[in-house]
Amino acid sequence: MRTIIIAEAGINHNGSIKSAFKLIDAAKYTGADIVKFQMAVPEEVMTPSATKANYQKRNYKDKETQLEMVKRLLININYFSRIKNYCIKKKIKFLCSPFDEKSLKKLIKLKVDTIKIPSGEITNVPLLEKIGKTSKKIILSTGMSNLKEILFAIKILIKKGTKRKNISVLHCNTAYPSPFEDLNLGGIKILKKKLKLKVGYSDHSIGIEGSIAAVAYGAEIIEKHLTLNNNLKGPDHKSSLNPKDFRNMVKCIRNIEKAKGYLIGKTKSEKQNFRIVRRSIVAIKDIQVGEKFTSNNIGCKRPMLGIPAERWQKILNKKSKKNYKKNQFI
Repeated sequence: MRTIIIAEAGINHNGSIKSAFKLIDAAKYTGADIVKFQMAVPEEVMTPSATKANYQKRNYKDKETQLEMVKRLLININYFSRIKNYCIKKKIKFLCSPFDEKSLKKLIKLKVDTIKIPSGEITNVPLLEKIGKTSKKIILSTGMSNLKEILFAIKILIKKGTKRKNISVLHCNTAYPSPFEDLNLGGIKILKKKLKLKVGYSDHSIGIEGSIAAVAYGAEIIEKHLTLNNNLKGPDHKSSLNPKDFRNMVKCIRNIEKAKGYLIGKTKSEKQNFRIVRRSIVAIKDIQVGEKFTSNNIGCKRPMLGIPAERWQKILNKKSKKNYKKNQFI
């Protein structure tokens, strides 16, 4: 099964539509299937007194409130028609997370077929209800959430009109960056078993190991932050991948997809080496007609061109019907 790979541009454009276009170009270059943005009317999302998270303070050290920072970094919702059209031009799918009702209405107007619900909104009942009424496909991130909260959000979406089969869930840790000991990738299998839905992984760890391992654990969707440069000023650049590293991650994931087989046996590529590395029963010294085969006069050596080594027990103590020279196949 082919993994859907989402390049999360988020707010790594730093409020510049020109940078947003460059991120779309970069996402296309990496081989990602989707490029995702975040849309919000800041005043609808947070109060003026909301403080920045520790990682935001660490990565974006200006003395300002979260509201002031977000207002500076977001692109006005009216510009997203241009962003979506540029995605169409570049032949990469556009995806966006709405953080408020006005942003949701804008996405509906843009005729998107899928809506991404960020982790922080999984208990935002009014927004969940409005998203559920759209009857669109849903990708739900679950960072900071327990199973009860995940089921709660899914129940609301379905009750308001979303078809269960149209919901995908992303296992996630909402720390920037996420420490490896908190990734809990085994949760992917738990969610698959409990929810019976498509389950993926939204990765906020440093590097590409977490995403690659998640695919091996069964993730069907991978979401990873993309930046044009890790040294840019902003809260998410440090925990994002630059285009070169993102492209390498995509390549590794495609290789892991090929490796996820279940065959126990000889593969097509092994057949060319089969007879070379397997062993046959051979004479380890000259043997005369009528002489018994014993461990003193026969052994197992490469290649497998005679009687295969697994028939050793059937050959022992049988009488030789011909003369054999040393290293001749029995």
